[in-house]
Amino acid sequence: MKSLLYRALLLLVAFGSTPLLSLASGADQPNFVFLISEDNSTHYLQLFDPHGAATPNIEDLAANGLLFENAFSNAPVCSVARTTLITSCYGPRIGTQFHRRSQPAPMPEGLRMWPAYLRDAGYYTTNNSKKDYNAIEGPGVWDASSGKANWRGRKPGQPFFHKLSFGTTHESRLHFSRQSMEENPTNTDPATVFVAPYHPDTPTFRYTNAKYRDLMQQVDAEIGKVVDRLEADGLLEETFIFYFGDHGGVLPRGKGYAYDSGLHIPLVVRIPAKHQHLVDATRGSRSEGFVSFIDFGPTLLHLAGVDVPQGVDGKPFLGPGISAAELASRDEAFGYADRFDEKWDLVRTLRKGRYEYVRSFQPFNFDGLQNNYRYKSLAFQEWRDLFAAGELNAVQAQFFQPRSVEALYDLKSDPHETINLAGDPQYADVLMELRTQLGQRMRQMPDLSLFPESVLIDQAMDNPVAFGQRQQERIAAAMDVADLSLQPFLDAAPAIAKTLAAEDELLRYWGCIVCSCHGEQAASFADVLRRLAVGDASRLVRVRAAESLSLIAGEDPRPVIMQALRSTTSPLEAAEILNTVVMLQDGPTAVEFEITAASLASLKLTASDDAALRRLEYLDPNFQPIAKKKPPQRKAK
Repeated sequence: MKSLLYRALLLLVAFGSTPLLSLASGADQPNFVFLISEDNSTHYLQLFDPHGAATPNIEDLAANGLLFENAFSNAPVCSVARTTLITSCYGPRIGTQFHRRSQPAPMPEGLRMWPAYLRDAGYYTTNNSKKDYNAIEGPGVWDASSGKANWRGRKPGQPFFHKLSFGTTHESRLHFSRQSMEENPTNTDPATVFVAPYHPDTPTFRYTNAKYRDLMQQVDAEIGKVVDRLEADGLLEETFIFYFGDHGGVLPRGKGYAYDSGLHIPLVVRIPAKHQHLVDATRGSRSEGFVSFIDFGPTLLHLAGVDVPQGVDGKPFLGPGISAAELASRDEAFGYADRFDEKWDLVRTLRKGRYEYVRSFQPFNFDGLQNNYRYKSLAFQEWRDLFAAGELNAVQAQFFQPRSVEALYDLKSDPHETINLAGDPQYADVLMELRTQLGQRMRQMPDLSLFPESVLIDQAMDNPVAFGQRQQERIAAAMDVADLSLQPFLDAAPAIAKTLAAEDELLRYWGCIVCSCHGEQAASFADVLRRLAVGDASRLVRVRAAESLSLIAGEDPRPVIMQALRSTTSPLEAAEILNTVVMLQDGPTAVEFEITAASLASLKLTASDDAALRRLEYLDPNFQPIAKKKPPQRKAK
């Protein structure tokens, strides 16, 4: 009787007529476990890709559940993806899109991180133990969060949600030395591994691929032990187990890059026998429906019989009222990549069915731009060295060259996204459809990244969502300017001229970027850009104008940029300017700068100014890291 009541009440939940509380006793509610492997995409598991490693324990989960062919992390890097996961909100809408955060964002008004709603409904919620959030957690999310937290601390019969992360596959495991590579053979034979077509086929890349497949098998064994503990506790057949990666894989052009290799995650949901009736799927089946991190929280709440709060961006993909056919009809996923440590970018993606549309708002910030932590990997280092030596083919060399403003890839025929179809007339309708849809999404959100991050930190972080609503018209206007880079230059030129003379500095800022996107064709605006570079009231507009003059006309940007660095009082703005320095120095213009920590002494950088310090570490050979202060230790009571 109790089970029938629970089913009936869950059907009411599906139609939105229940309060924001659990509707059944703990004995009837399913348990949930998240098993999260760090830094790996679908490409490294044989379950999803024939070139991947065998993972028998994950395969067993799939045999007893549902495998998702099209699951996405929304963002290709840890803190942004994990914040998206725990908030069910798009990062660029709520101010959590930058890795790592300059300042944590408050949760949107009226929202909490979704485990708090499970906890309110009587669940025991535990996290073991990685968080890495860009949002302020707030109270009431976890009953326990530590390296020892697990479900065994709950009251008898209490339902639980347990989140467990495995660092086994984290990118740091690939920061081995040449000596270590030579002295430690892999279990996987490097001669047998698949090397992506955008990578050079060298012993280093083969070893790195083999090493990563070894790590996948290691994490699979660790996952198996957790499943064994659930079974030993008599909980396996009343617990939904979600296994997934926290974003794409760490071989170069995976983690941190908004390609399929950075966004497409493995996802398997083991369906417990006791709660099979909650899911319209047979064990061992596969779904081609698209799901994203924004959807995971709503899915657990729905399965638990808890209303999904208004204000989130996701929707449930399992539970009463959600048919397998409806799930299979979902075919879109939105992705975003912004600052990654000290490397700035602004890329948005829309995956729809077999196609992925990629919009690069600053395509001159080429993918291979220096990112200190990435280049600890021998594979990254070797790839760049081979490019400098002219030993790469066109596909392999693209990583170190300016990107196209927009790209369209057919993932069915080109799974590694090496053929840009954006200029092919045969795909003009698809291109226009996805371009339009992506632009509408960004305007409706609205997307806060149309503002420089340093501006957001100064003006928006008390309430990013409210700031976005107040500034929605300006953001839409900035998008209109940015979209001038999509038009033929002669068609766009009159509007660019008006933009460079606009009263709003945000529009002038984007006008300069659009000139850079058009390249040498925009040289006709050189005189206007020169006036902006020396006389604009906005420091960032002056820097963008000088940047554009260097890219489109070969003019020396150093006087303007060095003056801007000497005059700024914002460490984050300095880091934004230093990103331009590295791009101009290491890119096609090869402008040599002399940047030292002493030249930025007036900023009084502290250990928390991570982005600026990482750039100085790269640019100044005599840079001495600033030690982080240890937090005061509490005295034992």
